Amino acid sequence: MAATINTLIQDNSHLLEELQERIGYHFNDVRLLQLALIHSSFAFERMKNGCHNETQEFLGDAVLDLTVGYILFTRFPDMREGKLTRIRAALVNEAGLVKMARQIDLGKYLLLGHGEDASRGREKPSILACAYEALLGALFLDSGYDEALAFVRRWFEPLIDRHHGVLVTADSKSALQELLQEKYNEGPVYVLEDEEGPAHDRTFTVSVLFQGSLLGSGSASSKKEAEQQAAGAALDDLQSKQD
Repeated sequence: MAATINTLIQDNSHLLEELQERIGYHFNDVRLLQLALIHSSFAFERMKNGCHNETQEFLGDAVLDLTVGYILFTRFPDMREGKLTRIRAALVNEAGLVKMARQIDLGKYLLLGHGEDASRGREKPSILACAYEALLGALFLDSGYDEALAFVRRWFEPLIDRHHGVLVTADSKSALQELLQEKYNEGPVYVLEDEEGPAHDRTFTVSVLFQGSLLGSGSASSKKEAEQQAAGAALDDLQSKQD
């Protein structure tokens, strides 16, 4: 029997309530939340009208850029545009959104098709990042800009506080490059270790090396993003050794 948003809400009421507790926000229209959790693979298999979260993802992406941009603009009023743009990109890239999604265990609440679920879709960076954007889009539709801004502040400002130095310097790759160049007059080397999955949904694993030693590694749906994750892991490790 094909599912509808209303029947899914009935079937998943406990999980929906649990997720709202996790994120610290209760929806006026819980249908928006339920839609944000429907992956296209589930919609094609089970939904009566095929609706899924991709349009909310589109909206959430725009809301995230605006709210994070506003936070950075007010936080660093004298910073140049180019640096603000790099900081925002470092915060809202796939790796950053996946971290946010995992903080609230978002994968647990997603509705996936059988094949996607069997292939560990709840852990895939691309699915988690898109679902996080869809969640923010749903929240914006439910309560508007002010509530969306408050939500983004709650989750992103602690990240800005913890990694202020790295974020202000640049994105992770640039920050690592500058750090090593300044100290050793030599940059890191990125090595593609593995590629997995079909052409439309590949996962790339990259390691970053310096003078033959492994500094960090990362996995993502693009080689560029995997390099950023590897650089970020390297920076975290180097900074922890300095603390």
